[in-house]
Amino acid sequence: MKTETTWTNWGGTASCAPSQRLVPGSVDELAAAVGAAAERGETVKPAGAGHSFSEIAVAPQIQLGLSGLRGLRNVDAARSRVTLGAGTHLYEIPALLEPHGLAMANLGDVDRQTIAGATSTGTHGTGLGFGGIATQIVGAVLVDGRGQVRDLGEDHPDLPAVALGLGALGVLTEITLQCVDAFNLRAVEEPASADEAIDTFLPRVREHDHYEFYWFPHTNCALTKTNTRLPAHSPVGGPGRLRRYIDDELLSNGLYRVLCEVSARAPRIVPTVNQVSGRALSARTYTDRSDKVFVSARSVRFREMEYAVPLEAVPEVLRELRAMINRRRHKVSFPVEVRAAAADELMVSTASGRTSGYIAVHRYHHDDPAASKVYFQDVEDIMTAHEGRPHWGKMHTRDAEYLSAVYPRFGDFLAVRDRYDPDRTFANPYLQQVLGR
Repeated sequence: MKTETTWTNWGGTASCAPSQRLVPGSVDELAAAVGAAAERGETVKPAGAGHSFSEIAVAPQIQLGLSGLRGLRNVDAARSRVTLGAGTHLYEIPALLEPHGLAMANLGDVDRQTIAGATSTGTHGTGLGFGGIATQIVGAVLVDGRGQVRDLGEDHPDLPAVALGLGALGVLTEITLQCVDAFNLRAVEEPASADEAIDTFLPRVREHDHYEFYWFPHTNCALTKTNTRLPAHSPVGGPGRLRRYIDDELLSNGLYRVLCEVSARAPRIVPTVNQVSGRALSARTYTDRSDKVFVSARSVRFREMEYAVPLEAVPEVLRELRAMINRRRHKVSFPVEVRAAAADELMVSTASGRTSGYIAVHRYHHDDPAASKVYFQDVEDIMTAHEGRPHWGKMHTRDAEYLSAVYPRFGDFLAVRDRYDPDRTFANPYLQQVLGR
């Protein structure tokens, strides 16, 4: 085992100085470490890639890294299923699946997370025919709060809790995913007015395989993205490598970083910068392997809040958000992202029991902290008025009292936790806040 001392997440919103950072090289080693910590009355917290903006991975005492538990463990070709080490990063998975003609059914737009971290916090993509990544889980192995190894198959009654377990039930060691045949995506990106994007969101998200849009605050400018699923043998094409590099790296990251930095130092120019950026949007169409279309480079650091609201409420929530930004005179350089996902049966999924729309707001990481805090609170007031459910891995202030009212199976999840971690070996301040004990 390796031992380190400090940890900070990607967004700079959470940090800790654990007493130990252990990186087990085997399940037996991990189980022994958890069991020993439990006997000593110490807490243990697994951490993935640090891409959560909330404090869900903060370790008051022992922090576990999962980089020693990575890679492809098994392929069930007949059922299109694969078993992966829990520390495997999302960006590693496509190359592992490609030789078997398989792909993950859906992905978000960031792939730096580990598969355990992404599923445990409710990471999702977009598309009303698809749930979050955790809905692809059909089996899992984890070490519980007393160091016992538990193996859950697809029919295990606790899998709807473990598949999206917030790190509260145990340390995942293996995850079995239900995959699909490899496929390509045709992406169509087009500028639109914000009014049009908001007014047509519901019919468009129902019409297309994957649909989302980005609205630039202080403007009537939006960028829509429509992805259509195609067979894997479909021709790959579109803008050349140089054009993609210019669009995705030089403009979307390099130039955008400069604009955000300037705006952070002079917030009064944000509306003008956004107007220029919004009017510079151009259309493009391209086709590529599914993961290469789903995932976008994100090197400009930011802080993020995202809420799931009932799908039908999305247009009204966005109109309230636009009015609030104007009324409160916030200066917001980052676009607002709008997506949707299918209802699922996971106990504490943000889409549990209801088809959901997702609205994500961001602030540049060098923006004034006080101004950002007020903005996020104003956004949260709107979201909670619509029974919004916060993304577990993103910034929010909700507690167990609120969450128990918006999750129909919240009590069921707490009951599973009582069985898997009765001594609260995996507790930390975040879990105490959101679970209440």
